[in-house]
Amino acid sequence: MEPDESVNVLGTELQVCGIDPVTGFFRDGHCNTCAADQGSHTVCAVMTAEFLAYSKYVGNDLSTPRPEYRFAGLKPGDSWCLCASRFLQAHDEGCAPQVNLKATHQRALDVVSLEVLTSYAV
Repeated sequence: MEPDESVNVLGTELQVCGIDPVTGFFRDGHCNTCAADQGSHTVCAVMTAEFLAYSKYVGNDLSTPRPEYRFAGLKPGDSWCLCASRFLQAHDEGCAPQVNLKATHQRALDVVSLEVLTSYAV
């Protein structure tokens, strides 16, 4: 699995999204992606209590610890490479988290417009 070029939505070098916990499709702290990343884990989102509750409600519980996967669970303030389609869904429902544009991969633009992403910029 060769990652796509590490470029953010602003056209510059992709910055680190999160290392505590380590995020990303490749678990390298970046929202890098490749053809095998069918979920497009490309949006660097800053978790909120509202978004975590929403994500759990729609079937993707990101807040509950899963020790069998060495996953401590996310809490408000954590940064996480979110699937672009889940971000767009949360936006449509009015509960999208904030976004770190410098750490959001350009492939997110295949799903979410830059205008929408910018409206959530930290």
